[in-house]
Amino acid sequence: MARTSIPDCQRFFNRHLSWMQFNQRVLEEARDPGNPLLERVKFLGITASNLDEFVEVRLAGLMQQVEHGNREPSADGRIPEQVLVELTSKIHDFVDEQYECWRDDLVPALDAESVRVLRRSDLRPEAREYIENFYAKTVEPLLTPVTVDPAHPFPMC
Repeated sequence: MARTSIPDCQRFFNRHLSWMQFNQRVLEEARDPGNPLLERVKFLGITASNLDEFVEVRLAGLMQQVEHGNREPSADGRIPEQVLVELTSKIHDFVDEQYECWRDDLVPALDAESVRVLRRSDLRPEAREYIENFYAKTVEPLLTPVTVDPAHPFPMC
């Protein structure tokens, strides 16, 4: 029996696009009403955390390759610029799906269980003040770099 010849580039998945497919499967778990509600919220949080790291590390690296004119195709035959264009579109669609999951699926489901998600504007003034103080004293110091100098600039607003 004759074997069909498959070009080498068709034997491989692009690692960035494959990662997006993985995160899409995690989002599907967040959208699955068969999963416990708080697990669904956790799955959505995982997709957000994963996407943050992906953009900060992998997408940034891909952008650098494009900026430096790298036209070397990866094992799947795509050059960095092609991957970047495709990924950008997929990321925008993915974020839209994340917001849709939160807004249309999870918030109404939480509300049905008497778990309210309030906007800052919905809070009483004393609650808003408490949260603003908590952020300023506890959260912001954790987010602010310890070293700020010419080698480590950081815009303080």
